[in-house]
Amino acid sequence: MEKQAACCIRRQITHAGASAPPQERILSKPSTDPDAPRPAGKTADAAHLTSAKRTISLEIEGLKALMASLDGPFAMAVEALGQATGRVIVTGMGKSGHIARKMAATLASTGTPAQYVHPGEASHGDLGMIATGDVILALSWSGETAELSSIISHAKRFAIPLVAMTAEANSALGAAADIALVLPRAEEACPNKLAPTTSTTMQLALGDALAIALLEQKGFSARDFSVFHPGGKLGAMLKHVHEVMHSGEELPLTGPETPMSETLLIMSQKSLGCVGIVDKAGKLVGMITDGDIRRNSSVEGLLARSAGEIMNPTPKTVSPGMLASEAVKLLNEKKITSLFVVEDGRPVGVVHIHDFLKAGVV
Repeated sequence: MEKQAACCIRRQITHAGASAPPQERILSKPSTDPDAPRPAGKTADAAHLTSAKRTISLEIEGLKALMASLDGPFAMAVEALGQATGRVIVTGMGKSGHIARKMAATLASTGTPAQYVHPGEASHGDLGMIATGDVILALSWSGETAELSSIISHAKRFAIPLVAMTAEANSALGAAADIALVLPRAEEACPNKLAPTTSTTMQLALGDALAIALLEQKGFSARDFSVFHPGGKLGAMLKHVHEVMHSGEELPLTGPETPMSETLLIMSQKSLGCVGIVDKAGKLVGMITDGDIRRNSSVEGLLARSAGEIMNPTPKTVSPGMLASEAVKLLNEKKITSLFVVEDGRPVGVVHIHDFLKAGVV
């Protein structure tokens, strides 16, 4: 009986589905027409955009106030952090802690050794991470973060310089600090005026300002930067030419007296689209590329001519220590595809645009 009832139900459902008009059986699909009516969507979109613009506007006002407030203590903080013989210890709780972690990472990657220490863990052994020679940079909007008390006491006990970043100069943190970076009061973007938004943006910007001022003070260059950023696209852009170039037996070289018939054979064997012309002292005196061959293809007796007659006597060259990104810029500016790498006038390598593509520089 149960099987008969189930079959009956299935037949009724099938019959009802078959007899129903197509528009009732098929769920409506979203319109692909951008101008199609969107009863609730447009109102919601407008509200979202208004909210976003208000948030950004309030944070911009906070940053303007921060910029106007910068004075002597900022310069003193840069000097103190720059004179650390150990590390800059960055610390903070909650949202300030998240900003502190980012500050430590930015400082470390731009030439100022830095480390984040969690205030809650400090009194459980992590105070051992803070030593003489370090400088502490402590973040607390109110300046009354209880978890920072052990770090403040440790700083005083061992005469470790303490730089505070707070909105309250007379707070426990502000009063204990050797240098206080006092953040101006600004309206939080949160409609309840509770969630740290404008305040954390200001902290982040001030941290970046410290890091860049220190970077400039140290003369930290793009080459220095590459040491700490070997991975990813950024790492590829910061590679040096010697890391990408062909060298040794791969170099296509010949003398100026070599017949073009042999020169073309060398170019074909090395598969780099060029050949360097060197004198008896081994110095680069010219270069022949595929383009030079095409431009001279109509010259009578080309194969019987010498490489010295066809070569470009003033080829563009680079040094092994040049950044790969700079070499790519030169290739693009001169509309060429290959460069010889020279030291003291002698070719030590050659790079082709394809080498930079493989390395991820382009």
